[in-house]
Amino acid sequence: MSTRGAVQPVDRTARTPRGARTRAKLLEAAEHVFATVGYHEASIVKITEEAGVALGTFYTHFEGKKEIFDQVVDDLSHRVRAAMSEASRGVTDRIEAERAGFAAFFAFTAEHPALYRIIRQAEFVSPEAMRRHYDNIVDGYASGLSAARERGEIRDVDPVIAAWALMGAGELIGMRWVLWEDASAIPAPVYEGLMALIKGSLAPVPDAQGVPGETRVVPGGAPGEAAGEAPADRAGRGEGPAKPLRKGGGEQQNHYENSGSDEGMKA
Repeated sequence: MSTRGAVQPVDRTARTPRGARTRAKLLEAAEHVFATVGYHEASIVKITEEAGVALGTFYTHFEGKKEIFDQVVDDLSHRVRAAMSEASRGVTDRIEAERAGFAAFFAFTAEHPALYRIIRQAEFVSPEAMRRHYDNIVDGYASGLSAARERGEIRDVDPVIAAWALMGAGELIGMRWVLWEDASAIPAPVYEGLMALIKGSLAPVPDAQGVPGETRVVPGGAPGEAAGEAPADRAGRGEGPAKPLRKGGGEQQNHYENSGSDEGMKA
């Protein structure tokens, strides 16, 4: 098939150290402009003025405003992932690695609040860049959780679901207590509260002998029951599920118990 007349993409890769420095200045300036005035109010003129370079220099490195916006999203995404990876490198215990990684994330967002503002804009300006940002974080996060699960350092959770859930928790907590408060650091009680939540979600569950292991479910029983242990045994120790009491001490009848209809199936 003939390609005559087709527009060939321009290679704008920086080929010299000076060119790489100019490109970095443009990205830094664009990050500031997009974060302060928003994508639609931003202009290439504002970006080049912020960077202190000539207008024509911009087109040596980027095709237009949308391309540099995507590059800013990718650059911020790479930097926050690098900060988290570096903080947790060499930490052998997964729960401690979670602490180190989240501490680095909150420190990065305090120093670079543009991360939140630009990713929020990307939902409308460049949905593919926003998804790439989150997918890249989750891919590495889930891989680490999967390896930790194989080593027995965390309970038997789905690593992809856990990665999305914990990433979402961290992002929203950072938005509430770092971005909205214009804080220089995450408050210690908030950070420790999140760490307690993460540990409770991931830490292996001790077995009957107090040895960390996975929760086993007995057919017909409740999660956490040991194999061969009847629900009545647990109830006798005060651990089994007990029916709520009415005022006066009598057992409260379950509304759906033995109702003779399928109403309980719909609840």
